[in-house]
Amino acid sequence: MTLGGWMFLVVLALLVWFAIATYNRLVGLRQRSGEAWSDIEVQLKRRADLVPNLVETVKGYASHERKTFEEVTRWRGAALAAGSPEARAQAENQLTQALRSLFAVAEAYPELKANQNFQQLQSDLAEIEEAVQNARRYYNAVVRDLNTAVESFPSNFVATAFQFKRREFFELERPEERQVPRVSFGT
Repeated sequence: MTLGGWMFLVVLALLVWFAIATYNRLVGLRQRSGEAWSDIEVQLKRRADLVPNLVETVKGYASHERKTFEEVTRWRGAALAAGSPEARAQAENQLTQALRSLFAVAEAYPELKANQNFQQLQSDLAEIEEAVQNARRYYNAVVRDLNTAVESFPSNFVATAFQFKRREFFELERPEERQVPRVSFGT
């Protein structure tokens, strides 16, 4: 075999090796993003399971705040029924807003704030929100890596050939949700 034939085989072998390595990297990223989404769903399920207990506790003290309770219940149902990550993110963001309203209602009832069950539920919810935030952060990092690999040259050729798709980030919809909350201890 000639030198040109050997060079052709070496280049071909390198291209095949690159395609295999890229394909395996894309598969790994797709699996990690699926796993990360699953972690988010576990944390969101924990939150959804806690919400009815929280609502019932607050309801006992603030029975005339019906609209707030209905909003929390409605968005919890929408979050549980959402099919895609995008729909789930939207519903979860709405549930977060409704929960903020619920806690604002709770602030108006000193005897509720002192209730041990309410304090434990609030603590559990804060813990779950932290876990959701961490799971979202990890998911978005993996999605960033996957999307970069799907769009970058030359791995985009392998991604296109094997139909790897971009994934959507789990992000806040409304710019005001990104603002730091304002805390006030007076009138």
